[in-house]
Amino acid sequence: MNRERASAGCAPVRVDSNLTSAAQAHSDDMATHNRLSHESSDGTSFDERVESYGYPDPAAENVAMGLSSADAVLQNWMTSETHRDNILDCDVTAIGVGVNSDGWYWTLDFGY
Repeated sequence: MNRERASAGCAPVRVDSNLTSAAQAHSDDMATHNRLSHESSDGTSFDERVESYGYPDPAAENVAMGLSSADAVLQNWMTSETHRDNILDCDVTAIGVGVNSDGWYWTLDFGY
């Protein structure tokens, strides 16, 4: 992802443990409930979820399912304008990634 960001003139992002915890919880929730959504099964939005895990400034979220490698997920997101725009947002400074291999549910949470 940082190679893609560098090609677009953006600084690299750092991994944040709070964003990672929020992303993993969402991937697990999606796998448990067999659904792909930015909204948690309890109705919580991504920004509410991220803030509840202690990250104060959520930016965006990408989700995916069914792809079993990080490279495949990144390539899939890079072919989608909205997902690509999230990855290449130069104002984003941090990320957290969660994956649940039961259905291959992926969450990428971005923070400012």
